[in-house]
Amino acid sequence: MIAIGIEGTAHTLGIGVVTSKREVLANVKRVYKPVKGGIHPREAANHHAQHFISALKETLEVSGISYDDIDIVAFSQGPGLGPCLRTVATAARTLAQALEVPLVGVNHAVAHIEVLDLYYRDVKDPVYLYVSGGNTQVISYMNRKYRVFGETVDIGIGNALDKLAREMGYAFPGGPVIEKLAMRGRKYIPLPYIVRGMDVSFSGLLTAAITLYKSGESPENVAYSFQETAFSALVEVTERAVAYLDKNEVSLAGGVAMNRRLREMMALMAKERGIKFYVPPDEACMDNGIMIAWTGLKMYRSGLETPLERSRIKQNWRVDEVDVTWR
Repeated sequence: MIAIGIEGTAHTLGIGVVTSKREVLANVKRVYKPVKGGIHPREAANHHAQHFISALKETLEVSGISYDDIDIVAFSQGPGLGPCLRTVATAARTLAQALEVPLVGVNHAVAHIEVLDLYYRDVKDPVYLYVSGGNTQVISYMNRKYRVFGETVDIGIGNALDKLAREMGYAFPGGPVIEKLAMRGRKYIPLPYIVRGMDVSFSGLLTAAITLYKSGESPENVAYSFQETAFSALVEVTERAVAYLDKNEVSLAGGVAMNRRLREMMALMAKERGIKFYVPPDEACMDNGIMIAWTGLKMYRSGLETPLERSRIKQNWRVDEVDVTWR
C-alpha cells in the first residue's frame, strides 16, 4: 500500500511517499523564506499554491510511481496557519477526488510523533519532547490519547529562537543561526530560568536575552546562554515526566530536534537514567510529507478516513484531542 502525504502548516510545502513496508520513496520540499521578518501566512500560502504542481511532479519522478499507484492521500489538517492549511487541504481534496482514493486528514503534531517508528522498529512507549516553531510540549501516550504532561505557557521554543535571531539581524529561519553562534560562545551569562511543574516559559528569557544583546554582549555569548538556559529547562521537565510516568524511553520530535546541543543534553539525561533515547533523522524532524504519509497510512489501516464534508481545516487542533485508534 502506498500513501502520499502533503504537509503545509507553515513555511514548508512538503510531499512525501511512504509504503506499508516502511519504504520512503520520496521526500520533496519547497520552503518559503520571507524577505523580511517572520512568516507572513498569506505569502506562505501563495508560495505553496505556486509550487504545488512542480513539487508533485518531482515527487512522482523521485519515487518512481505513477498516479495509479497511489492508494491514499493524506494531508496536514491542522494545527497551523489558516491560509497555508486551506491551500494544502484544497490540493489534497482535489488529488484524492481525481484519483478516486481515500482522503485522510492528519494532525501535524501527531505526525511528528508517529514518524519515529517509521525508522525505529523497537521503539515502544516513549515520553516525547515535541519542540517546533509554534509548539513545545511534553507528550506521552495513555488510554487512546497522546496526553500533554507539560508545555510552554507562552511561546514555542522555535519561535523564541527565530525572534532572538531576528533581533540580531539574521533572516528566517533563526534556529540554525542561533545554534551556530552558540557553538562559538565562551561565556555563560545567567538568564531567567522559568519552570513551573512540567510547564516552561520562554518570553521572559527571550526579553532578557535581547536586552543583553542590545547592551553590547556578543551574539555568540547571548546565543550560548540562551540555548543552555532554555534547553536545560526543557530537559528538566522531560525528565520529570519520565520519572512521573515511569517510562524507559524518551524521544525528541519536531524541527528543533535537529539542534545538536539539545540532542546532547537529552542523550546525557537518558544515559544517566539508564533509558533509551531516540530522535528521527533530520529529514523527518523538520516539517515534511513523510510524516503525514506515514501517519495517514497508519490511520487508514486502523479504519479511519476523512470524508470531504469533514475535511475542513482545524487551525487550533491540539494533539490531545486526537483519538489514537491505531495503537
